[in-house]
Amino acid sequence: MSTLPQKESKAPTACVGLASTQGLDSNCGDGLGRECSRKLRQKLPELCGVGGPTTTFSSYSSHLSSRGSVIKWFWDSAEEGYRTYHMDEYDEDKNPKGIINLGTSENKLCFDLLSWRLSQSDMLRVEPSLLQYPDWRGHLFLREEVARFLSFYCKSPSPLKPENVVVLNGCASLFSALATVLCEVGEAFLIPAPYYGAIKQHVYLYGNVQLVCVSLDSEVTEPGTRPFQLTVKKLEMALQGANSEGVKVKGLILINPWNPLGDIYSPGELQEYLEFAKRHELHVMVDEVYMLSVFEDSVGYRSVLGLERLPDPQRTHVMWATSKDFGMSGLRFGTLYTENRDVATAVASLCRYHGLSGLVQYQMAQLLQDHDWINQVYLPENHARLKAAHTYVSGELRALGIPFLSRGAGFFIWVDLRKVTQAELQYLPKLTFEEEMLLWRKFLDNKVLLSAGKVFECKEPGWFRLVFSDKAHRLRLGMQRVRQVLEGQSQKAEDPSSYQTQEPRGQHR
Repeated sequence: MSTLPQKESKAPTACVGLASTQGLDSNCGDGLGRECSRKLRQKLPELCGVGGPTTTFSSYSSHLSSRGSVIKWFWDSAEEGYRTYHMDEYDEDKNPKGIINLGTSENKLCFDLLSWRLSQSDMLRVEPSLLQYPDWRGHLFLREEVARFLSFYCKSPSPLKPENVVVLNGCASLFSALATVLCEVGEAFLIPAPYYGAIKQHVYLYGNVQLVCVSLDSEVTEPGTRPFQLTVKKLEMALQGANSEGVKVKGLILINPWNPLGDIYSPGELQEYLEFAKRHELHVMVDEVYMLSVFEDSVGYRSVLGLERLPDPQRTHVMWATSKDFGMSGLRFGTLYTENRDVATAVASLCRYHGLSGLVQYQMAQLLQDHDWINQVYLPENHARLKAAHTYVSGELRALGIPFLSRGAGFFIWVDLRKVTQAELQYLPKLTFEEEMLLWRKFLDNKVLLSAGKVFECKEPGWFRLVFSDKAHRLRLGMQRVRQVLEGQSQKAEDPSSYQTQEPRGQHR
């Protein structure tokens, strides 16, 4: 991790996300008159931390309810880069001038290993029970395997119980379901910022729940601390700020390892955050979707489920999925572990809309129980490939003189483009989010997609998330295009054959 200069301490700021939408339901009801249209047009662009580089509200439709218009606005404002990428996606043979995606957090390094494992004969089974309605919490055989899997990899002090497991189609559905069953309309969760911006949509679109940002910064204020460090003091200040504005906070969201920083909370820090939540009777939702993607041996990771004691087990809810750790973001498998039976039952009721097919549940059970393959083949090779890709990209950034933060976990590097580099290049003429978005656009115009810090509710303009979990030839081409933008060059003609396509070593069982 590169070091940043120490500066004087500043009080953290709390930003109440979606506060500007309070009253939309009561003011608009189910009608779609001119007053509702006016309120939507006026208020939605003020949403805190929502949307991509061009956030303008043009989504009102006479064919949609007020909720439908809000939902459409989220799609229009937040998906521009991703949609542009899919219309012009790089392909080595068919579209070598297409967009390289270094913005979407997906692991594209281990398809060979996964395709081999998922095509083995033990994965191919069809029986009547798999084609019928399941227990909405998930088939018992799968929940048993999830409990064993989490007990082992989370190093829980005692075996976890299948009855505390609920299975849904991904962590996005889990966030949405938990927000809906834990909060009343207009209530809020605390969340350290910067954070994975799509959580804003997950908790709001169904549950109409807000986020209160615990806005952190890069300034190192004391010896032994790190940039963007979360403290209980900052949590207390954000909670007090929300209370003073009349916003009721019902919970705290923690992402560990942390997207977009790749940072990891120590066991001591986790205990402090959980004690804070217990004092204020807050639920804690812990997203551990990158827990097996810690690729640096020197980095110690501890799951919340591995702590010796949970201060408030009835209000602690842990999420995990295969989308990141197993590179299966398209398969849609996520799981919730909670000792609160009421919460588990309420979330399970929503699995009617967010459940998995029986065939996928069977495949997931077979995968999760194969500890030999996971431990001896997949995890060592995945970690080696992640580390090699990270080493290459971080080396390129150092060569450009660009500071960055990375702790050896996840798929991304948090890149600091705020300052003049060693080469006397200034990437942002002014430290504003407008300039940040212009730079984001330059990257996209030069056929490389990154994620701008504003999307993660970072309060400092100039930070970008760069995803490195891709094959070597695409990384090289993507980093060349990044360099061209930063050095003020126009896109050059590229010969795809000049990029080596040799893949990292693989093991097949």
